[in-house]
Amino acid sequence: MGSSGAERAAKRVFLAALCSVCQALQGGMLFPTESPSREVKDASGLWSFRADLSPERSRGFEQQWYRKPLAETGPVIDMPVPSSFNDITQDAKIRDFIGWVWYEKDVWVPARWIQDRGTRIVLRVGSAHYYSVLWVNGVKVAEHVGGHLPFEADISGVLRQTSGSACRITIAVNNTLTLETLPPGTIQYMNDRSRYPAGYFVQNTNFDFFNYAGIHRSVLVYTTPKAHIDDITVETTFSDNIGLVSFNVSVLGSSKPAVKVTLSAQDGRCVASADGSRGVLKVTDVNLWWPYLMHENPAYLYSMEVQATAEDGQTDVYTLAVGIRTVKVTSTQFLINNKPFYFHGVNKHEDADIRGKGFDWPLVVKDFNLMKWMGVNSFRPSHYPYAEEILQMADRHGIVIIDECPGVGIRDIRSFGNVSLAHHLTVMEELVRRDKNHPSVVMWSVANEPASEMPPAGFYFKELVSHTKSLDSSRPVTYITASNYARDLGAPYVDVICVNSYLSWYHDPGHTELISLQLNTQFDDWYGKYQKPIIQSEYGADAVPGLHSDPPMMFTEEYQTTVLQNYHNVFDQKRKEFVIGELIWNFADFMTTQTITRVVGNKKGIFTRQRQPKSGAFLLRERYWRIANETGKGHPLLFVS
Repeated sequence: MGSSGAERAAKRVFLAALCSVCQALQGGMLFPTESPSREVKDASGLWSFRADLSPERSRGFEQQWYRKPLAETGPVIDMPVPSSFNDITQDAKIRDFIGWVWYEKDVWVPARWIQDRGTRIVLRVGSAHYYSVLWVNGVKVAEHVGGHLPFEADISGVLRQTSGSACRITIAVNNTLTLETLPPGTIQYMNDRSRYPAGYFVQNTNFDFFNYAGIHRSVLVYTTPKAHIDDITVETTFSDNIGLVSFNVSVLGSSKPAVKVTLSAQDGRCVASADGSRGVLKVTDVNLWWPYLMHENPAYLYSMEVQATAEDGQTDVYTLAVGIRTVKVTSTQFLINNKPFYFHGVNKHEDADIRGKGFDWPLVVKDFNLMKWMGVNSFRPSHYPYAEEILQMADRHGIVIIDECPGVGIRDIRSFGNVSLAHHLTVMEELVRRDKNHPSVVMWSVANEPASEMPPAGFYFKELVSHTKSLDSSRPVTYITASNYARDLGAPYVDVICVNSYLSWYHDPGHTELISLQLNTQFDDWYGKYQKPIIQSEYGADAVPGLHSDPPMMFTEEYQTTVLQNYHNVFDQKRKEFVIGELIWNFADFMTTQTITRVVGNKKGIFTRQRQPKSGAFLLRERYWRIANETGKGHPLLFVS
């Protein structure tokens, strides 16, 4: 397929999918949970898998692979879901594959779900990277653009029109990135026939992590009553010892539902209740949601049960965890519950051996244990939305989140156009809709290191930040910049300045003696121009585990710790003024595209990819616990060596 034909086809697919996404945004996106009125069936496990290796990657659609069992279309292999497909086989063609891959699984749906016409059956995909088409029993039920957020379809009608309780789920996933996707990329065709075969192409990107692909999160089949709770929005505040929980409940399938909302404490006591789809719950002697290491009783969560009863007496029940807290920003501080909060944390990636970006509970629990061991109170899910279960963990453990959309690598001026902006706005709508009720989420990040000095960036980020604030006015908005302070056209519109810099690494490599001067200049320049609080959102250096040198040299563990210590000296001065946080890059080593600057991935982690500590992890642990003891306010915080 010629490059112009490929680009036209990709654009048609993208625009069609964008329309379908915009239509899908009419509904809510509550996380599927079981209740007296709801059941959840997990369709994760082994799926049949086939990559479309045809030159144009279009054979699956031309031959309509979705119309019959995938094994009847050609050879298939086992593929675990959730996982990335890239590292599962020994085939380099699969690891580096760009184009359509096909998944299939037969799921048995209980007969009572089919027989009860008052039951609504929904198929939900937690995340598939990047563009997905979904069929059930050969019938198309959904399309979705975007690799990090959930999508779902009501499949009740399809199942009741087809025979029996069999549910053959087929999902086609395309990981191709274009100038108008998030993240963006380009397909480059190599036309020199003396060096490349006909049709040879590569995927180019402007981000430094591997473009893992596949079905990365659970596939669920769940039920609700026909008249069901579609969405819940909660906002909280407090005054003295009174907590206030404003709620808005959306019910579909009933014109006049009777809604009852009950808020319970952790011991099961009802502390407030109200009737109606909108209202305010008043909680006396409120227990606030506090971050980890900021209070002796952090991460307190209430349980809010919502009951919606339709005219025919059918009742739907949904329970939501609620943390009561406030977030405010001044010119020099970030306030949680009116107390100054200092971010001492990490940046992460959803990345691990074999599974790639696939969700894995043992890995998630291990990472939270390591973060708490270190004294981490916050992290940034860079550079895309993480699994909902991770945010739920953060809610329960009091780890503060800067929630980021996949707007990474926006470096080409063509990615600031109207189509890109429309898609970016849609992604922020999906992200806010999914994560708005998590108390751990204290700020939205709309992009990472865009070319914010380009002329279109001013309008682009003004619209993007304004739109995000219209979706949620209770949280500040930022984006992560690596631009020059004087030329950054988006900074005037954000609430917090988040700056990435790699002094003595990408700039003046090897010269750690320059960090103090250059970092002080960086902070003073940004604050002097914008008068907004600043987070050092990325800093660090690669360290190959076990590589040592004294005096320190680049890529050794000693050099990494020396870089960190020089940054920390400046942080300790500036956090007395207007610096409100520091997030090390990165929590753990992670995979990247193969280049001459990366040796089996990025080695800036303070842990290896297998979660073993480097010297930097111990340095940060001592520092973070010391900061926690200084700012803990009124309760003992003991660092245990």
